[in-house]
Amino acid sequence: MPLLVVGLSVVILLLLMTRLRLNGFAALLLVAVGVALVRGIPVATIPDVLSEGIGDQVGDTMLTIGLGAMVGRVMGDSGAAQRIAGRLLDAFGPRWVQVAMVVTAMLIGVTMFYEVAFIIIVPIAFTLVRVTGAKLLWVGLPMSIALSTMHSFLPPHPGPTAVAATFHASAGLTLFYGLFVAVPAGALVALTWPRLPFVARLTPSIPKGLVSDREFGDEEMPGLGLSLFVALFPVVLIVAAAVTEMATSGESPLLHLVAFIGSAPIALLLTLCLAVWAFGPRIGRSLSDVGASCTSAAQAMAMILLVIGAGGAFKNVLVEGGISEYIKDTTDGWSVSPIVLAWLVAVILRIALGSATVAVVTASGVALPLLAGSGVHPEVMVLAVACGSIAFSHVNDPGFWLFKEYFNLSVIEAIKVRTSYTTVLAVLGLGGVLVVEWVLDVLSP
Repeated sequence: MPLLVVGLSVVILLLLMTRLRLNGFAALLLVAVGVALVRGIPVATIPDVLSEGIGDQVGDTMLTIGLGAMVGRVMGDSGAAQRIAGRLLDAFGPRWVQVAMVVTAMLIGVTMFYEVAFIIIVPIAFTLVRVTGAKLLWVGLPMSIALSTMHSFLPPHPGPTAVAATFHASAGLTLFYGLFVAVPAGALVALTWPRLPFVARLTPSIPKGLVSDREFGDEEMPGLGLSLFVALFPVVLIVAAAVTEMATSGESPLLHLVAFIGSAPIALLLTLCLAVWAFGPRIGRSLSDVGASCTSAAQAMAMILLVIGAGGAFKNVLVEGGISEYIKDTTDGWSVSPIVLAWLVAVILRIALGSATVAVVTASGVALPLLAGSGVHPEVMVLAVACGSIAFSHVNDPGFWLFKEYFNLSVIEAIKVRTSYTTVLAVLGLGGVLVVEWVLDVLSP
């Protein structure tokens, strides 16, 4: 049974990494090869399947994570991150630092991918931890939860956008309705989770090489305006491209240029160039010092990228092994509410495959025939599928490894924290979606 294979593979992976202390990169590849053999993938093609999975995952994330880490380290070594962190503390106070992180993450995360926004904001979170002496998860976890919610629930992120196209739903209305679900659910979980005993007991340290340990005097730090300008520069470029794409149609050289500049890798590359100038020679730092900051960030990211790539290989083996098709065929005949069925299929696929994008696309294919005669608003169906796709993030989800490595957690600790919060978000999301559909039915003439 395919789902049994998935379950056993996860158990074996956990044993390899916890009992045998095997490196995550090697453990993921070993389990991926084992699953490929069990699922009947031809031996001769297994290396290609692994390479394709690693290439797809690292190709999507390496530029974003690598450039973002460099920007963050340059800002940290110049004092710019400390300047922004200090301003947030002045505005919200140490007592409300979590609220500051949630507000910042939600504003930035509405249009930005989880990984991109995470990489941009995490240096600020690390600096706040160092300045305030608070626990890493107390400050960083609310940020991650808020970003996860925005990324999974709302267009123009790739999963909800793809489902909106399948259901012929309005992306604008989906975003509007989704905010009424995502904001309260994300804020509630973000402010609750760090206070739970099993989370509060964890005291991970900031990973070495990702943030400066130096504490700057006020006269040594660049101005707040310039620091914010550089930090928000990629946000503005990416948001502008997303808004332009949603508001316009057709083809033109100008639209292609906007899309190019607003793509995450190019936006971050331009930001790195800006940061090198703004926080290098302009404030008296030599280019060799700035280059050393970039090198340090790249070295710290090497193992993180390897583990994320191996997670992509594991995910691709599960997809190529026919598990998504098995789940689709199994759930086709279920007699359940279209909203609940769409959510449930997305949850099952997310657990089995790890990829939220694969989960939402496949779940939308299952739910599409039910939409026509159901009377359910298509935008609500989009949200139902999107909410299901965030559930049960675990070892076959490359985002799980990004979270684990940046917050310096063991596999078991990351499962306790991330798997639990993503599952609760999915359940709260389903409840919110059902309420939205009820309200729309009441308001309909």
